[in-house]
Amino acid sequence: MERIRSLEVATRLGQRVRVMGWLAQMRRVGAITFVVVRDGWGTVQAVVREAPDVPLESVVEVAGTVVGEPQLELHDCTIAVIEPVTAPLPVVLSKKALALPLPALLEHAVVTNRHPTRRAVFRIAAAAMRGFRGALDREGFVEIQSPKLVGTATEGGANVFAVQYFDRTAYLAQSPQLYKQVMVGVFERVYEVGPVFRAEPHDTARHINQYTSLDVELGFIASYRDVMAVLTRVLAEMVATVGACEAELALLGVTVPAVPAAIPVVDFIEARAQIADALGEHHRGEPDLAPEGERWLGERARAEHGSDFVFVAGYPLAKRPFYTHPDPARPALSNSFDLLFRGTELVTGGQRLHRHADYLAALAARGMSPAPIAHYLEAFASGMPPHGGFAIGLERFVMQLLGLSNIRLASLFPRDLTRLAP
Repeated sequence: MERIRSLEVATRLGQRVRVMGWLAQMRRVGAITFVVVRDGWGTVQAVVREAPDVPLESVVEVAGTVVGEPQLELHDCTIAVIEPVTAPLPVVLSKKALALPLPALLEHAVVTNRHPTRRAVFRIAAAAMRGFRGALDREGFVEIQSPKLVGTATEGGANVFAVQYFDRTAYLAQSPQLYKQVMVGVFERVYEVGPVFRAEPHDTARHINQYTSLDVELGFIASYRDVMAVLTRVLAEMVATVGACEAELALLGVTVPAVPAAIPVVDFIEARAQIADALGEHHRGEPDLAPEGERWLGERARAEHGSDFVFVAGYPLAKRPFYTHPDPARPALSNSFDLLFRGTELVTGGQRLHRHADYLAALAARGMSPAPIAHYLEAFASGMPPHGGFAIGLERFVMQLLGLSNIRLASLFPRDLTRLAP
């Protein structure tokens, strides 16, 4: 018999089938034993008369006849052990919920990620990436892969991880920003799904030091609002693709949000004033929005627009990277935006500079040398169209979508200030 997956069992009523997986549960009732086998897609129950004396999580093979009454399960079964567990399990996986503190869950992630609730999180993350790619593929974007070892910090600053690269120092890339802009000069529209590294000494529930960035860049835009329109369509596709993960969403008790056709937009200066009026004068002169202010804006967008998403546009230019295009009408502000999702920053994006002379001026104004990014600047001296883009943090998207208490729960093996294993 060919092995079938657990999710195919329901289509094989009356047939004899073979399933393989991990021994998830075993309950003896008189002369028979109820066995639950978990494979990579779900679980199936089997009724056996001679159950092996092996620990849970041992790898087994069960052959039996599929019946639908009184419930879907396998009868007249034989069970064989493929590989027994050889050491005590560090956690109990047979319960519906993983009642573990976060450090223990992460410390034993090689095992705890097997639990259906943990696995559901990462199936949803995979669906989000499929939706991201699918939306952009249909709009003529080309997927690229940029280097993760670079010779200089992408956006300046000291928050980079240095590595020994033969006889010189290299750095783990903070983002693919410079490369994806250069590639606009090749394909016009590009995207990338890949890891980025930030050596920022954060120890919060919303920061990790390696995460998956979903990056987009597109050329021949009229304004940064063209970028916001693409982002809106991409998010709608991501959420729709996640919505097809019905079993995983039901297991986690999650309902996906609606993405409005037009996400509400608030100007940064206006938003900052509203936050100061509501939460206190200390917010009024801030060059960025504090998490408290972001949460307030998220609550207001939900109350006034029924939207879990809200754009904040026109951030101070001084708080944005050197490649950000200024607002011609307000030169101290930028043609850039953040997207808040349920009160937390999810996306940063905007219009970029595209003239070589403007780059030289922007670098000089910040006291930055053009020499380390000479190859990047070469693209702009060689003709680049008006362009812009954005980046979505996958783990933060999943955290907000599923209501997870910590971004580490959205990462298979998170990297933070203290964790380099597993």
